[in-house]
Amino acid sequence: MRLLLLVLVALAGLIQYPLWMGRGGWLSVWDMQEHVASQRSINDGLRARNVALLAEIDDLRTGTEAAEERARAELGMMRQGELFVQVLPLDVKPPEIKPSTKPQRPAAPASTVKPATYTR
Repeated sequence: MRLLLLVLVALAGLIQYPLWMGRGGWLSVWDMQEHVASQRSINDGLRARNVALLAEIDDLRTGTEAAEERARAELGMMRQGELFVQVLPLDVKPPEIKPSTKPQRPAAPASTVKPATYTR
């Protein structure tokens, strides 16, 4: 009787092994589900990026506002006659000027300095 019980337990274990550990078993299915979920989140991010790029392409094709905005933001360009004004936050301290460690060259004598000339 004991031998029959051991044989039945061994057969049940052999039947369960492919269900849990084999190819297409529960563990591999769980791993694949996690992989699919992570790939879906990556795809959603890429899809959103593609939509934004398509909108930007449409903007660049139809109007000059997008090109002008990019030129201003990335290249620092301005229109003719515009005045550039930069507002600094109040809590920013000006950089401290550190004395240089190099010895300073003596100033040239006044007799060798040429006056500046301006031309139009």
